[in-house]
Amino acid sequence: MKRIVVLIALFCAVSGAYAQNIKNDKAHANNPYYSNTDTKKLHVSNAEWKKILPPALYATAREADTERPFTGKYWNANAKGTYYCAVCGNLLFRSTAKFASDCGWPSFFETQNKNAVIYREDHSVGMDRTEVLCARCESHLGHIFDDGPPPTGKRFCMNSVSLDFLPDELKKK
Repeated sequence: MKRIVVLIALFCAVSGAYAQNIKNDKAHANNPYYSNTDTKKLHVSNAEWKKILPPALYATAREADTERPFTGKYWNANAKGTYYCAVCGNLLFRSTAKFASDCGWPSFFETQNKNAVIYREDHSVGMDRTEVLCARCESHLGHIFDDGPPPTGKRFCMNSVSLDFLPDELKKK
């Protein structure tokens, strides 16, 4: 019984530390710009990002690459929680705004706050689209379309690799 209590206490301590800042995991250990609480705009060169970010994240976030549909870890995830920018930790979406769009990428009908992202015209690959960038670090997240559900009618079609997810059960109470 004593061992179970110790394990529960250890889990709660670890969960609380994790919830305070996702940076504690290995993926963000070398990223001095990652924070789930700092909202200050970042001005970091792509050369610097290339030294810090894993190759797949760099390609998507800084070179506007796109992961293949139905391959990202969040495209069909249903857990309750919060999504952050995988590059800088900026708060982006809540799972309550996520919906199954069947497009192969995680889709949301609204951001957590309207200043979380910025938009840019994108005329690449022979299409006219609107690119969605993180407002804090200007990393490519995906695109927005006008075919989403109510109440907004928007579909934020995001790349899983550009997102970090913190489940609600790990948030510090």
